[in-house]
Amino acid sequence: MRNRILSFRNIVLAASLAAVAALAAAQRPGGGPPAAPNTLTAEEKVQGWKLLFDGRSFAGWRGLGYDGVSDKHWRIDGDAIMKVAAKDIAPGADGEPVPGGDLMTVETFRDFELAFEWKISSGGNSGLKYNVSEEISRGTPPKGHAALGFEYQVLDDDLHEDARNGPNRTAAALYDLIGPRGKSLRPVGEYNSARIVFIKNHGEHWLNGRKVLDFDLGTTAFNELLAKSKFKAIAGFADKRRGHIVLQDHGDAAWFRNLKIRVVG
Repeated sequence: MRNRILSFRNIVLAASLAAVAALAAAQRPGGGPPAAPNTLTAEEKVQGWKLLFDGRSFAGWRGLGYDGVSDKHWRIDGDAIMKVAAKDIAPGADGEPVPGGDLMTVETFRDFELAFEWKISSGGNSGLKYNVSEEISRGTPPKGHAALGFEYQVLDDDLHEDARNGPNRTAAALYDLIGPRGKSLRPVGEYNSARIVFIKNHGEHWLNGRKVLDFDLGTTAFNELLAKSKFKAIAGFADKRRGHIVLQDHGDAAWFRNLKIRVVG
């Protein structure tokens, strides 16, 4: 009898481990064995994935509205791109705050899958934006260095007040448009895995292996959400385009790594 109980326990344990392995594989763009941070597996390469961040430099990135990257506001921290908290940035020689701004890819993308990992500081707010037009962003008041585009919200849901403004302001939301459902968020200080699908007029947000929202541009449902949002008066905001991928400077510390993209079509 004891051997039968042990055998049953071994079967249950094996099944549990298999389920965990399947979930972990589902969180990687190409499945298969995990790659080291900021690298691609052989399978991902075959599937057409490419890195947006090489793990050591800002190659392929620049500040929105700038020719380069502000090393006061952005830096490489270990294996991640880090947004330095505004409170930790020393003022300039004139005593005034050093200008910052969002960080964007030099290249633009239209139809794609995007995977990345993110973590946020305690009480922090940031985001990853896509379908971004630098021209629209720079030409819309207050005409600074902040991107206008669809945003995958990066947030400390427990401590940041924006989470109290509705589900569409919480982590993994399509910011100010659609809130996530059935999400499992890791504690502040730990990395979350994220995926964005944006192909033709269809979009999806994923968090830690689960799809948490989807949308279709141009539908009555989406247009009604847009008409209620803070973006309603921005001409062309929701038009599909070849856009930049953008990391947001919201003044709080945030980290991004394993940024990779697969162009579709």
